[in-house]
Amino acid sequence: MDRPPGASSLPVLVTGAAGSVGAVGRSVVESLRRRGLPVRAAVRREDDRARALRATGAEVVVADLTHAGEVASALDGCGRMYFGMGVSAQYLEAALTAAVVARAYGRLEVFVNMSQLTVAEMDLSRTSESDQQRQQWLVEQVLDWSGLPVVQIRPTVFLENPLFRVGFSSIAKTGTIRLPFGEAKTSPVAAGDVAAVVEEVLADPAPHTGRIYELTGPRSEGITAMAAQVSAVLGRPVGYRDVPLQEWIDHDLRPLGLPDHVFQHISTMARLHAENRYDRKADGVERVTGRPPSEVADFVRTHADLFTGP
Repeated sequence: MDRPPGASSLPVLVTGAAGSVGAVGRSVVESLRRRGLPVRAAVRREDDRARALRATGAEVVVADLTHAGEVASALDGCGRMYFGMGVSAQYLEAALTAAVVARAYGRLEVFVNMSQLTVAEMDLSRTSESDQQRQQWLVEQVLDWSGLPVVQIRPTVFLENPLFRVGFSSIAKTGTIRLPFGEAKTSPVAAGDVAAVVEEVLADPAPHTGRIYELTGPRSEGITAMAAQVSAVLGRPVGYRDVPLQEWIDHDLRPLGLPDHVFQHISTMARLHAENRYDRKADGVERVTGRPPSEVADFVRTHADLFTGP
């Protein structure tokens, strides 16, 4: 697809801009505005988050991503698009709607899709992933067929994900990380690093079009090693308590009252961690941003309330 004349002066459409886990969309809007790029931020409703986005100088539009007409109106006049949406039972419909609208629009310089790293291990015979993960795999297949100038962003689990927030929340009370991972390794990534990758791609798409970027933290390690990092920052002992999976689901996760689709996704991620499916190390953050990904210790420093309690 040819680059539209003057594409760099056209707005960048950012969906999911009001933010969910890690608020990647919101961070992308703020970062692009700091670069002086025009941004159209799509939100689900008018609220304080929408007003905060407008205060950055972004144009804010309200759009239901499952309604093609609303997506088309939001996209009209834009040159680049980022599709991101929180874990939702409506994800598949919204993502396919966005792809169909973008293909019909036909004037995008880049379509940046937020996927996840688990997709890299999936194929037609995989049945053990969550409904959300299977839907994201399907969306990647459709985007591959679409002819759109796609960039796939595949982060592993976010440090901000409820999976880790629940696991870390016991530190303030008991000095332990409660997670059902056994001796398995993982390499969570900070949402800020993911947003920085998306920002770079949207700001200068040409070097990235057609690529897949897999994003992890700086190393894959067990929770005992992660606990040592937390301990070093807090200046007090922090250990790891390996909890049986079902006990963790019933005692730690279920009280959050998550929607069924989200609950099933987080539960599955916990199980896949225990099966060592998240023992991955990728260099996408450094390849795109030129700097290494953040450490767990950095996350602890910037989220002190999560580790010290009220």
